[in-house]
Parts: sequence; C-alpha cells; structure tokens
Amino acid sequence: MIRVLIVDDHPIVREGVAAVLEREHDIEVVGAADTLADGLRLTTKLRPDVILLDLKLPDARSIDEGVAAFARASGGIVVFTAYDGDEDVYRAISGGARGYLLKGSPAADIVQAIRQVHDGESYLSPRIAAKLVTGVKQPRSRSGLLSARERGVLGLVAAGLSNRQIAHALSISERTVKFHVTSIFNKLGAENRAQAVALAAARGLLPAQ
Repeated sequence: MIRVLIVDDHPIVREGVAAVLEREHDIEVVGAADTLADGLRLTTKLRPDVILLDLKLPDARSIDEGVAAFARASGGIVVFTAYDGDEDVYRAISGGARGYLLKGSPAADIVQAIRQVHDGESYLSPRIAAKLVTGVKQPRSRSGLLSARERGVLGLVAAGLSNRQIAHALSISERTVKFHVTSIFNKLGAENRAQAVALAAARGLLPAQ
C-alpha cells in the first residue's frame, strides 16, 4: 500500500485529490495539511511514502525551502502545482522532488505519478515534458561550451528525466543519450547528474524559459 500525504492550501484541491486516490486499491491517503509547518509535522508523525506537495505554500519563503524541507523528511515528493515555468521545474527538481505534476491533470496522471515516484522513478507532467522538448528542438545559443543537443539533454536531466525518458522524449536511442550525458560531464567537469546541473545553472547554460 502506498501511503500518501497531501499538502496544499486549497481545501477543494485536497478533497478532490483525496477522492481520486481513495478509489485506487494500492493507494491510501494518510493525511492532509495546508501549510509547510503542518505538512512537516504530519510527515514526521505519519511517515508517508509519497508527498503530493503544492509548490507555493503560504508559510514557505521559497520553492527551494518547501521542497527541500520535505525532501529531507521523506523519500518521494510529487510537486502538484499550477506553475509550469522552467525555473519552477528546475528549482523543484533540484530541491529534491522526483515528480512534477500540473493541477488540472487527469486523475490517471496523478495516480501514475505517485506510483512511479514510489517505485523510485521520476515523473514529469506530459505538458511540462512537451514544453521542455520544444525548448530542446529550438535551443537558444548561450555558450559554445555545450552543443545545442547537449544543452537540450541537460535541460531534461535538470527536469529529473532518466536516460530512458530522455531517449523517448527526443526520439533517439538510450545509448545516444548516454553518449551526450558523458560528454556533458566531461565538458563541465562534473562527476554526476546533480553536479552537472548545478555547474550548468551557475554558468547560465540551462535552457531559457
């Protein structure tokens, strides 16, 4: 059974999502909160497997603070938000979220996101993925350090996609994705994906919104 905590400051959202999830045989809504502080308290008390987290809570000073606080307390975070800006996505993923889901998504997408994150995978709302892929296909030249394709791949890495998901999104082989990721690491002097994203962000190499 996947134990889910819903953290959102809108009652209608909490109630609506809970009603959707309670229909699933393998998902149990163990609690709901409307603030960062109350959500963290319930996380410590209830130990949920997955937290469905509103991106901008009234008592969170920043996206990074809210997501990072829950990431330290729980293993699986699915951001559930109306905000689809690239910067919001990057900051949420960098803060520790493994899923990014837009409000208004079909019930099936909410359930899929929770299951994938619980299984240790990442999930990106289809609309977000399509938006990022558009940026990949029409990249803005910002530096000669990385090629256009490498910047595109890096943008999807920053959004939390696995090599397999990137390959599917760009219609290329997983082997080709691995080649690009290795090249990105070498050019940036990075040892892993998180470090590559951090170094690229510092140099302004991530795709612009």
